[in-house]
Amino acid sequence: MPVKRARKSKTAEARPAEGMGGLAKGLAIVEALATRGVQNSADAARASHSTRAAARRCLLTLVELGYVERIGREFRPLPRLRNLGRGSNLRERLIEESRPILAKGRDQLNESLSLAVLDEDSVLFVARAEAEQIISTGVRIGARLPAYCSATGRVLLSGLDDKDFRTIVGKKSFAQRTAKTLTRPADIVAEVLSVREAGFSVSDEEIELGMRSLAVPVRDLDGKLVAAMSVSVYSARVSRHALTKTLLPVVQECASQLEEACFGRRSKPKHV
Repeated sequence: MPVKRARKSKTAEARPAEGMGGLAKGLAIVEALATRGVQNSADAARASHSTRAAARRCLLTLVELGYVERIGREFRPLPRLRNLGRGSNLRERLIEESRPILAKGRDQLNESLSLAVLDEDSVLFVARAEAEQIISTGVRIGARLPAYCSATGRVLLSGLDDKDFRTIVGKKSFAQRTAKTLTRPADIVAEVLSVREAGFSVSDEEIELGMRSLAVPVRDLDGKLVAAMSVSVYSARVSRHALTKTLLPVVQECASQLEEACFGRRSKPKHV
């Protein structure tokens, strides 16, 4: 006997493939904003093959979520949206966006500014704008410093949870680089906790006699500490008071600009 094939019901034939048409249209609008820049409702409607009303609702939702800003009838992508399409990793993004910001801060202060990340128990400098000084501070891209006694390192350590922080500090022995270097684990822990509260760190001749440095955190959209921005000066030229009263606000502003450029986040520095 011939085998009868099962006939599909009209209901099965009429059932559409599973999917979210609204999401697809929304993603089409996001893609258009990311690649073409400013869009109005008509542009977004054409890109998503939807009505102007539907496209406008999508655009207004993106405004509420902080992905775009509205300027009259047009909508412009903000850094949060641009970050969605970036294939580079976080460190590359920080390096790329920090270059003009570090240069601007350097020109304003006539001092060298750096960006660094934590690499186990060391600080790794990944970007720098060097000021023209007769004598260099010795910091360069790719250079490392111990985290326990550097301003940059203490800022980065302050962003760790207590377990990871104590794993790095623990009960280790630390080198006495100068007479001012904190080496007792309890003292280092106390200093890092104070940095966490203050929102910045100062290392006063602990790395090298005659050198002072100041560092502030760089945070992502969720508030996670991802890098530290710092300035190094000669103690003979810049007092500790001037470091915190004059240089600190500029470095904090540069860090805030980097957060905005990378993550669409604008932080408010703590009062000094």
